[in-house]
Amino acid sequence: MALAAAAERVAAEFEYSAQDVQRGVKEFIRQMDEGLGKQGATMSQIPTYVTAVPNGTEKGLYMAVDLGGTNFRVCSIQLHGNSTFSLTQSKVKIPQELMVAKTSKELFSFLAKQIETFLKTHHNEHYVNHVERRRRGSYIGASFHDEEVFHLGFTFSFPVQQSGINKGTLIRWTKGFDIKDTIGKDVCALLQKEIDLLHLPVKVAALVNDTVGTLMARSYTSPGKTGTLLGAIFGTGTNGAYVEKLDRVTKLKKGGSKAAGDVDDSTGEMIINTEWGSFDNQLSVLPSTSYDKSLDAESNNPGIQMFEKRVSGMFLGEILRRAIVDLIKDPSVPLFSDEHSNQNDIHSTTNIHDQSALWNQWGLDTSFLSIASGDTSAGLKVTRQTLDNDYGVSAASAEDAEAVRLIASAIGKRAARLSAVAIAAVILSTGKLSHPTDIATTNDAKLEVNEDEIVDVGVDGSLVEFYPNFEEFIREALRDVPEIGVRGERRVRIGIAKDGSGVGAALIALVADRAGKGATAASSSTSAGAANGGGLSGFLSQFMADLNRNLRMRV
Repeated sequence: MALAAAAERVAAEFEYSAQDVQRGVKEFIRQMDEGLGKQGATMSQIPTYVTAVPNGTEKGLYMAVDLGGTNFRVCSIQLHGNSTFSLTQSKVKIPQELMVAKTSKELFSFLAKQIETFLKTHHNEHYVNHVERRRRGSYIGASFHDEEVFHLGFTFSFPVQQSGINKGTLIRWTKGFDIKDTIGKDVCALLQKEIDLLHLPVKVAALVNDTVGTLMARSYTSPGKTGTLLGAIFGTGTNGAYVEKLDRVTKLKKGGSKAAGDVDDSTGEMIINTEWGSFDNQLSVLPSTSYDKSLDAESNNPGIQMFEKRVSGMFLGEILRRAIVDLIKDPSVPLFSDEHSNQNDIHSTTNIHDQSALWNQWGLDTSFLSIASGDTSAGLKVTRQTLDNDYGVSAASAEDAEAVRLIASAIGKRAARLSAVAIAAVILSTGKLSHPTDIATTNDAKLEVNEDEIVDVGVDGSLVEFYPNFEEFIREALRDVPEIGVRGERRVRIGIAKDGSGVGAALIALVADRAGKGATAASSSTSAGAANGGGLSGFLSQFMADLNRNLRMRV
């Protein structure tokens, strides 16, 4: 009884009430608005210069490359136009010496050569035809018809200052890379230069954040023709990207032409990378237990990413480990401490190995939360076996396992309800529930939701995929928000979006390609109108060019 009571007491510390959710949503919206209005806000709200999302009807062959760490991935994606695609890919490890090279050229020439190898292997006919045509040109960068060139999305998972859809300067390296020569340089231009030196028919069309890619991938593959509002990652880390009205991104105007960069305003929208892991670093509304506080104090970045430290898979296992260790060290709580074998249902004395990972920071993997929370085996046998095999806890009793399961479930549920705060805030901030046909009726319980009323959300990550009932816990919290409620929650469609750094990057390259074609067409039409002397014919030419451009941009 003492153990059960102690576990319930700890689990109660992770309760996140309906009132907490509502306070969190209100503050999240405030910090979103702050980030749209100024640089240096707690929530960065980074403009991505991506101004449209796909709807599944797009066709074409596009490329994507992904430099996210020690591996480099090259992909080609054939979009079939029916929300499906075919993907071909290769992956290569980055040599250690190139991660700390003296010059940018050493790394980026290696990347370009991997693209060349990929093209030779998987698109040899296209490669041979157009490389030979380019080599016949008298200089590098000879002009070609646009359809002859692969448009490529470059997922570059390092901090950059982006100033256009395919322009971004490196702020700093992370993940073991340290090439000082690259700092402050445009990484897209560096890659394009090496691609051109190899005479490859490839244009770096877009610089991609993987969360933005998640949004794009979901919007292409989601059922129906409703564009996806939000792409969110709930995995090792957490982040979200969503579609915002361009006129609300006021910091672009305040910062002048340099801050605005190359903004295409034809759609009136822009995808924003929230970087919401840093939400409420000041802890004005976020819950904070003793376990959260000690984890943060002993982390590599104390005081920042406070939302992420309560939501993402990187940290949930450590929160549980700290709670377990606190109970083990409490002499009044008999966790993993049977005095006699006859006190244990398997008649063996529980023992924790001296080298158990439970004693080490980050020693408990977050996957254990999913195992414990979803364990329906008799006597929680699966949890007890995992404690024995992976964590050196032999002969754990059913009561021990139940105590651990209770706390693990509470930590996971809190993470899901906090995730709902972010989703709800984006939905309410963008006004996507304010549909004129959304009228409450007395027959509300049987009222079906029309496709036009759907708010589509794409999600990715191990938590949302594998943690038991994670989505249902999110939905419970959405219903706790009065402005959403039961009716609004039904209109939120949550679906898995895979491979934002591959498929999503290719789709952003598609958007960039179409934006470029639209700008060219508009420019040509403007020139033609001027040549015709203006008047009614010039006005009509310009009007039709602008109309066609906008239609093209609504991909």
